Amino acid sequence: MAVALPSSIEPVIPTAEAAEAAGASLRDLAGFRASHSLRQASLSLDLEDGQRASVPIPGAVLELLQGILVQMAQGNAVTLVPVHAELTTQQAADLLNVSRPFLIERLEQGEIPFRKVGTHRRIRLADLMAYKHAIDQQRAAALDELAAQAQELGMGY
Repeated sequence: MAVALPSSIEPVIPTAEAAEAAGASLRDLAGFRASHSLRQASLSLDLEDGQRASVPIPGAVLELLQGILVQMAQGNAVTLVPVHAELTTQQAADLLNVSRPFLIERLEQGEIPFRKVGTHRRIRLADLMAYKHAIDQQRAAALDELAAQAQELGMGY
């Protein structure tokens, strides 16, 4: 059986009720995982006709599910994107929380690999996430350096 992924990476924005339900599910799931070692996981489904069905799932899926529940419980939008996906410049800019012109500058300077499809640029999600990881590390190192300098100068923080 083939399962189709969403055709876009538009996020699912949880309602207040969905965020609350995600929080309750997260507490149950996290509590169960903390108190039991899992040999195999399965989801129990309540069907419309009152029947129940059980679907086996890999442990990695359980990890993803818990991560999704964490984000939804906090009211954050969630989306599922395969790592081999290619993004438009606007989608990539949105993921980095930067402007599209800023992202295009990074692309043209060779900081992020991309390819052109006609006149349009496409960025692999894996490449974008590698860039994000690198700049996050640079940012953390700069903050550590500033904190060390502040300590040396006795600035009290």
